[in-house]
Amino acid sequence: MSIKVLYTTSARVEGGRREGHAVSNDGVLDVQLRSPKELGGQGGGTNPEQLFAAGYAACFDSALGLVLRQSKLRATTAVTAEVSLGENGEGGFGLAVKLRVEVDGIDREAAQQAVERAHQVCPYSNATRGNIDVTLELV
Repeated sequence: MSIKVLYTTSARVEGGRREGHAVSNDGVLDVQLRSPKELGGQGGGTNPEQLFAAGYAACFDSALGLVLRQSKLRATTAVTAEVSLGENGEGGFGLAVKLRVEVDGIDREAAQQAVERAHQVCPYSNATRGNIDVTLELV
């Protein structure tokens, strides 16, 4: 699938996830990368799963806002992305995501429909579809 590019950015990492450093091309993102203690690391920095969780939650919340506006619905929203890293059974690793979506100001059925539509619109959902397990939970 090709896209009409609307925006491009980049980030450079040295040292990987254990003891790395990540900087975006504009310098706004500038973080120390550390493996979490749960994975045998020292902690004390961020990790790729946290960055992915923040990106996916932000992207999904924006997609949900777009869907609500297109439907002429007014609601307040928040999205929490829970990203899990695990062994995939094939000698490698994989991810799973649970999106906990809060929608206030409209009835539950309309909120559920908007969440499902947002999952079709969101670039992160489209990029991960068929590659990782993504669970949607309307809370």
